[in-house]
Amino acid sequence: MSQIIFLHGASSSGKSTIARALQQRIEKPFWHISIDHLRDAGVLPRDRFQSGEFDWSEERPRFFAGFHQSLASYAAAGNNLILEHILDTDGWIETLVELFEPHDVFFVAVHCSVPVLNERELKRGDRPLGSAEMDQKSIHQKRIYDLEIQSEDGVVANVQSILEVWRSGLRRSEFSLHLE
Repeated sequence: MSQIIFLHGASSSGKSTIARALQQRIEKPFWHISIDHLRDAGVLPRDRFQSGEFDWSEERPRFFAGFHQSLASYAAAGNNLILEHILDTDGWIETLVELFEPHDVFFVAVHCSVPVLNERELKRGDRPLGSAEMDQKSIHQKRIYDLEIQSEDGVVANVQSILEVWRSGLRRSEFSLHLE
């Protein structure tokens, strides 16, 4: 059984910063995985999608199905994961609950105020303006977490909270409800 710390929050909410700091503090080796890593590594022909030569809406379902399967494969091979993801599509949570069933998943909500999201999104410049706010308003609805944090509380405090609750072994998210 692998351990998965799943950071779920809007784009620009601080997931990457928290994940990097968590990876430095946690007592076991954990891979830090996100879609941004794949995007930044050039896995996708991004320019061709942006030019309209390829249709992202047609490719997106296959891309994410492969991404989700790869996460399950990494975990099945015995790798611990710090996963950053945005569950913005119907059916993804159910798929991931099933794929991660053999593993210990610690599901964390990363919240961030809209003004801070907007400021970060503007600075990043790699997202359509307003997408983070749209995510923040919808992605946490009906989710059941093991822990909820506020990114403005600071990285040190958030990592400490994650580690304390994760180490306790208490799980109550939708990833652990099927175990009861």
